[in-house]
Amino acid sequence: MKTLLARPWIWAWVAAALAFALTAAISQNQGAWGLAVAALTFSAFSVIVGLGQMFVITLGPGNVDLSIPATMTLAGTVSLKVMDGGAGAEVTGLAIALAIGAGVGLTNYLLILLIRIPPIIATLAASFLYQSLAIWSNRGLRVKPPESLAEFAVGRSLGLPNLALLALVLSVLAWVALNRAAYGRQISAIGQNPRAARLSGLPVEAVRLATYMLCAVLAGLCGFLLSCFSGGAALNMGQEYLLASIAVVVIGGSSIGGGRSNVPGIWAGALFLFLIVSMLNSYGLGAGVRLLMTGLIIIAIVAVGSRGPRGT
Repeated sequence: MKTLLARPWIWAWVAAALAFALTAAISQNQGAWGLAVAALTFSAFSVIVGLGQMFVITLGPGNVDLSIPATMTLAGTVSLKVMDGGAGAEVTGLAIALAIGAGVGLTNYLLILLIRIPPIIATLAASFLYQSLAIWSNRGLRVKPPESLAEFAVGRSLGLPNLALLALVLSVLAWVALNRAAYGRQISAIGQNPRAARLSGLPVEAVRLATYMLCAVLAGLCGFLLSCFSGGAALNMGQEYLLASIAVVVIGGSSIGGGRSNVPGIWAGALFLFLIVSMLNSYGLGAGVRLLMTGLIIIAIVAVGSRGPRGT
């Protein structure tokens, strides 16, 4: 029990469990299973972008990607426009979304490296470019996804949402990369002491490039899936995932200062955020009150969780 309580993600899971119990108790329209399915479905999007943001934040202080919402919008709008709702274009649309993510990640890294501006400024400035490209490509049109993709996005397998199962697979791969691969050791070393990592011969810049590209690729994938789930891409579709991608990382127990991160906490943070908003909505509270109470609860969870050691 002492070892379990020392885990940095345990408090986020405790908070998510309490939020689930309270929300299920006051919910009038769905039972516990319906709430669980909804939580898994909508949390999957936060998990996907949260995994990418987690890798970036692990690089150390100042590393954060603020272009995630714009990347989601650009990938969703362009891929759906190319597919144009036609059958047989699913693979092409997915490839375009992932390619857009890779291009965005490369652009973000080059801005940081060549212009030598902080990542938070570089990604924020670049996001305006990506959003403008999305607006130009969309031109007010709302193209529907192919029927097969729409059915996959809202469908279930083995009784669980397809999106949640996909996010789970990505989470397992992320856990392996962090804990069983050389990349995980390298990114942790860079986050703990970039200068020492560079002096020890680690390919610091190559790891940073791969990390920013990975984050953007996951954002592109999330935008593709969200547009298929929603029946079309909207120009504000990624807006709520700006702070959510950071919040799930911090709430989940990863160190905001970099160097240490964990995958289980991403799921706990995503589920907690969805459930707490659902619970506050059930009470009919206004948007301002919901934001205030959500912020206070997040601060409390982070304060309690920070007492334990950070780690995987």
